[in-house]
Amino acid sequence: MSREKKWKGALKAAFPHTIPIFAGFWFLGMTYGIYMNVSGFPFWYPMLMSLTIFAGSVEFVAVNLLLGAFHPLQALAVTLMINARHLFYGLSMLEKYRGNGWKDFYLIFGMCDESFSINYTARIPDGVDRGWFMFFVTLLNHFYWFLGATLGGIFGSLIHFNTEGLDFVIAAMFVVIFMEQWRKDKEHLSSLVGLGATLLCLIAFGADRFLIPGMLMILAVLTALRRPLEKRGEEL
Repeated sequence: MSREKKWKGALKAAFPHTIPIFAGFWFLGMTYGIYMNVSGFPFWYPMLMSLTIFAGSVEFVAVNLLLGAFHPLQALAVTLMINARHLFYGLSMLEKYRGNGWKDFYLIFGMCDESFSINYTARIPDGVDRGWFMFFVTLLNHFYWFLGATLGGIFGSLIHFNTEGLDFVIAAMFVVIFMEQWRKDKEHLSSLVGLGATLLCLIAFGADRFLIPGMLMILAVLTALRRPLEKRGEEL
């Protein structure tokens, strides 16, 4: 198979998986661009930040960091705290990202919650190159965010509507991804571990601090159960 056929086939296979992401990223990206506009920044600020940072939560926080006094160490600490979950994503993707050549660099840079969810759980069709598939999932999601942020920055001064509640789009999207994965899998123990650990940490640490402890607990439990889970998966 030629290189052109490889990436065209991968793009065709990846695109349907990213359509739900487009809906969420376009609205939230627009919201971010508008927020930057009303905060006094020209359109090229959200455009460049969405292109080079590609971390929605950090980009929203960066507005206040840019408006305040310059504290690089504080900015670094805030960014690490907000995106600490990506450390766990990276560990989970070590095997999947290995051996894709130059594409690995962009896959690492562009990994966000949504791209991780798709690349980790999607069943890639036979004959579709795995590296190109993950690359286009990441690239399309990046483009959706970039497009929304840029349009929001350009037309922010002309658009006036209540954006309250738009963040629910992303939460709803993850619920749908979880339900789809639950439907596909015959073995649900890992999903139940995730739900149980998250609920325990939510009760123990509160809504503002449960994420990192929850991920640590999930990682520890699934690591301990790795061999039994692999054995049961082979039996199924």
